[in-house]
Amino acid sequence: MSARPRSALVRSPDPSFVDALGQQEGAPAINYDLALAQHRLYVTALQTAGLTVTELPPAAGLPDACFVQDMALVLPELTLLARPAMPSRQNEIAVIRPHLPDDRPVMAVEAPGTLEWGDVLRIDDTLYIGLSKRTNAAGVEQVRAALTPLGMQVETVQVPAGLHLLSGLSYLGPTPSSPENPGVVLAWETYRDLPLLAELDVIIVPETEAPAANVLALGGTVVVPAGFPHTAAAIWHRGFRVLSVSLSEFAKADGGVTCLSLLI
Repeated sequence: MSARPRSALVRSPDPSFVDALGQQEGAPAINYDLALAQHRLYVTALQTAGLTVTELPPAAGLPDACFVQDMALVLPELTLLARPAMPSRQNEIAVIRPHLPDDRPVMAVEAPGTLEWGDVLRIDDTLYIGLSKRTNAAGVEQVRAALTPLGMQVETVQVPAGLHLLSGLSYLGPTPSSPENPGVVLAWETYRDLPLLAELDVIIVPETEAPAANVLALGGTVVVPAGFPHTAAAIWHRGFRVLSVSLSEFAKADGGVTCLSLLI
């Protein structure tokens, strides 16, 4: 079983965030001032959930650097660094690395591998890694080689839809009142037939609430994007505390709740 995270790294957006990847042609532009305000509320939600939050300075000229979760996975035995597929994001590794724990080995995915941690769903000691436009098989094999000696398993999943695997899939863990029951997951309808969901309690997210499939589970508390009442209610009815945060400006860059924090 993975330990509940105690702390998180976050990075507020730089003014260049208005040029972030993932924006749709013809869609409303990112409002930078509103993004800053939403980020502050997000940090408050993490603190309310019991995390110690370290706020990193904005990364000048790196539009997507506020999405810190994509860059690394921090385990007690090892830190794994991503290798983003998009060249504009590859410099983000250098600006996050100095802030990561220095008391364990570091492994970095190398070319020809690509991997972003937004494509990785962890359930206990298994990592399900999505093959997508951002993560390839070579990247997966490097992660498998690093984690197998630690007793962890790595399984691949073809991403059915969305930018990352976590765009349409989130693991909440067992319900707080019945930890012996199957874990709860949120999933898009297009994810329903993934074999990894077979033994889990699946909440299908309505198509009209698609961004709500990406939530941040922190033990008995789940941070969700605001404005999606059906999904929030389904989570609450499973016994979780729900904290809602408006993240409309980050959604414009195809970002979600998990993207904005690196849990440690």
